[in-house]
Amino acid sequence: MKFTLLLCTLSGCWLPPSWMSLPKHRMYSIYRILLIVILFTFTISQIMNVLLNIDKFDEISDSIYMMVSISVAAYKIIAVWINHKNITEIITIFAEKPFATVESSEEMIQQKYNKAIKKYALWYVILVETTVGIMIVGSAFTDGVERKLPYRVWLPYDYSPPTIFYPTYIHQLIGMTIAANINIACDSLISGLLQQICCQIEILQYRLTKVSHDGHVLNNCVRHHDRIYKYAQTVNMNFTKIIALQFVVSMLVVCANLYKLVMATILADFIILMLYTACMLAQIFLYCWFGNELKLKSKSLSNSIYNITWYTLDDSKKKSLLLIMKRSMIPIEFNSVVIITLNLDSFVSLLKASYSVFNVLKRAQ
Repeated sequence: MKFTLLLCTLSGCWLPPSWMSLPKHRMYSIYRILLIVILFTFTISQIMNVLLNIDKFDEISDSIYMMVSISVAAYKIIAVWINHKNITEIITIFAEKPFATVESSEEMIQQKYNKAIKKYALWYVILVETTVGIMIVGSAFTDGVERKLPYRVWLPYDYSPPTIFYPTYIHQLIGMTIAANINIACDSLISGLLQQICCQIEILQYRLTKVSHDGHVLNNCVRHHDRIYKYAQTVNMNFTKIIALQFVVSMLVVCANLYKLVMATILADFIILMLYTACMLAQIFLYCWFGNELKLKSKSLSNSIYNITWYTLDDSKKKSLLLIMKRSMIPIEFNSVVIITLNLDSFVSLLKASYSVFNVLKRAQ
């Protein structure tokens, strides 16, 4: 999780525990407040533009896809900031028993998942930052030359003079970049935690293979299994609002982008919209894919018990194994405000809903 936490630190979402000295704490607080001010001023200016042009559909469709993305990023950084203590406990708990690795085989399992977490986070960073880079370069050669702001906003001042326009123009680009970095950090953190829970289940499966050799191992496995379920509930509770909001926003943005793609006449605009849509789909796909993997992993635990020499154990140990098997029949599922479950079916449903809304918008044109 080191790479993921680095992303969170750079985006202003995570104060490393090692930075608790007063100078570092103050510097990071100033840095985070600066990011929030830039982000929120950009968000408010976009919201005002939509509210003042609510009767103009083209105005809204041009603005809403970026406005809702920026708004979600603003919510994420505030939510993570407020829940910093709980999130710190969620992350640091892996160094404690029964989650901590105790031998080389378990450490190999942990390292395998750590590499996977870093790999998927890196791919996501490359996709999003490439899109942001192309959007900035494209804007510099079009909007910058024409002295036009990249995104429609309401501002309480006249930005036509060059001395006012360029700072405002740069403010929008920085705000967009900050929002992208926050989304990368939070999405990588949530998907990373889902993978860490899968890792704990695999470690538990390994520990269960040793129950026939050591009687104390099984009691620890029962407690470990219980802690995994409780940990998953804690993670779900802390991030449920972020996940729910992201689902709704992803659907809105995909709808708006599909509408704009149909209307796009310039190749550069078409490419940027395609990349932006790909980022939004990747964003929600991360949640759904790893939520689905966690569900399958938790269900596979009962099959793992069949593969050990359970028949050589005494009745009390068999009852303990049966307890684990019964609980694993109810898989770990991440839900956001009850109605949305993180799995591949939810991802397909989101695509269908987005396409349905797009058809309604197209007919209403």
